Amino acid sequence: MRRLVVDLASAGTAWRVPPAALQAIRDALGTGWEVVEVVAPAATEGDGVVGTPEAAAAARGAEVYFGYGVPAGVAAAARATLRWAHSGTAGVGAALRHLADTRVILTNSAATHAEPTADWVIASIAYFARGLDRMREAQLQQHWARDDFTELRVPVVEFADVRVGVFGLGGIGSAVARRALALGMPVAGVRRRPELGGPAGVRWVGELADLARLAAESDCLVIAAPQTPETAGAVDSHILDRLPRGAVVINVSRGQLLSEDGLLRALDSGHLRGAALDVFATEPLPPGHRFWDHPRVLVSPHAAAVTSHFWDRETGLILENVRRYLAGAPLLNVVDQEAGY
Repeated sequence: MRRLVVDLASAGTAWRVPPAALQAIRDALGTGWEVVEVVAPAATEGDGVVGTPEAAAAARGAEVYFGYGVPAGVAAAARATLRWAHSGTAGVGAALRHLADTRVILTNSAATHAEPTADWVIASIAYFARGLDRMREAQLQQHWARDDFTELRVPVVEFADVRVGVFGLGGIGSAVARRALALGMPVAGVRRRPELGGPAGVRWVGELADLARLAAESDCLVIAAPQTPETAGAVDSHILDRLPRGAVVINVSRGQLLSEDGLLRALDSGHLRGAALDVFATEPLPPGHRFWDHPRVLVSPHAAAVTSHFWDRETGLILENVRRYLAGAPLLNVVDQEAGY
């Protein structure tokens, strides 16, 4: 009997596998398969750094594993038998480390997070471009701030005047670009393989070495690249200084791609208009961190991808890959172990 382990019982409602998805997986596999559901709460943070003893025990002899990342205990327990592992997360850095020197095919869920995350990015652009942050601040003070706007003391711009630079034109970055273009914003981007281009209408697509140029031409820099040795720390003070005065930084990737100290300096000096951050170098963001009460920072608790439709997309991806796996066909969302995503 072949074994598939489902370790997706997240403590969080948005990520917890629904019974209908479990049944659909069983139906897709058919006879000859044992589907083992791990009922211990699965950690959805850390790309598979934390696992449970229950998951490790269930993984012994497993051919396929579905979880949030691939915990070290699972990788060790199934090392001799595991052939395919699927992660409900987009980031898979820890999973790659745990599966190093194996022939396991690793797939991720990057495509399922693109649409809601891109919606969040556009909302963040509007938050600063239309002065919603200053309106909220005035509301809390019960201050009728009309003169601040009519006298242009608060910078307010139209979408068509916001040049968007996307660092990472993968699934999320491309979804951001499509939305920005539809709203009339000029868009350019950089990616690891610039020959792949971007959505129709993007002004130009460069490589990582072109990040400084991208910054210089961006009123809003969106960080949507995966974390790899090449991208870690890429948006440093040098890149932030290249942004035009009054620009905005939005990070929906990983906190390690952005210099938080450099960002604070650029905000405090008045060089940058603001920052919308969904990810941080340390999560949860520690009490007392300056981001919490900074007047030009929007803090989001790593929730940009949260949506009531996650399991609609995730179930569709899993079932299509189950069909392909049983047919011996190439899987969707296979992680490039050399690239790291």
